[in-house]
Amino acid sequence: MISCIIIEDQAPAQRILQKYISDVNFLDLKGTFSDALQAFQFLKTESIDLLFLDIHLPKVSGIDFIEILDEKPHIILTTAFSDYAIKGYELDIVDYLLKPFSFERFLKSVNKVNSIIQKNEVSLDSKKTDKTYIFIKSGHELIKLHYKELSYIEASSDYTEAYSQDKKTLTSLSLKNWLLNLPSNFVQIHKSFIINIEFIEKVAGNLVYLTNGKQIPIGRAYKDNFISNYL
Repeated sequence: MISCIIIEDQAPAQRILQKYISDVNFLDLKGTFSDALQAFQFLKTESIDLLFLDIHLPKVSGIDFIEILDEKPHIILTTAFSDYAIKGYELDIVDYLLKPFSFERFLKSVNKVNSIIQKNEVSLDSKKTDKTYIFIKSGHELIKLHYKELSYIEASSDYTEAYSQDKKTLTSLSLKNWLLNLPSNFVQIHKSFIINIEFIEKVAGNLVYLTNGKQIPIGRAYKDNFISNYL
């Protein structure tokens, strides 16, 4: 499933997008927001794959919103104005839908996103190796970490912290880049956390309890995949 949200201040346009999304079996709508600031608060704790974004919004425009996002999902702009097409593509959007657009045109856009995601997943799988360790740069050093000793990895501002049984290692490697190298017993369960399922002691509600006593939240966007495929 491709998780998505809508940022659109006009109720009729919201309803059209909601209907189109409900008619596509691989789309999972996580929320609809009338302005970018509401969505920004949501994205502080949740991660999505796809954003349907209007340009002319109250408080913060769609273009400005794209520029302030640290981790950008795939973006489809939905607008009645063609003037911003070039600027949109400069910001690496997937598609630009001019209102009013048909379901067929909408479907073409989301199929493009689906193809990109599937290709990325194949690429990630092909890059994983049988190595049992990774060398990561921490400060001026290259440190060898054994996967079997890593319990979880946490994103912290512009860095990530890798936790093993006896130490914490700080690195500029992003969670996305960690996932390129980690074996299949590691899973991202939150925008800020990857865990080693070998260290799970129990799962209760929206928390994972690790054997070292750490409690890690399960993000709403990750919960279905985690429960279906790892528990």
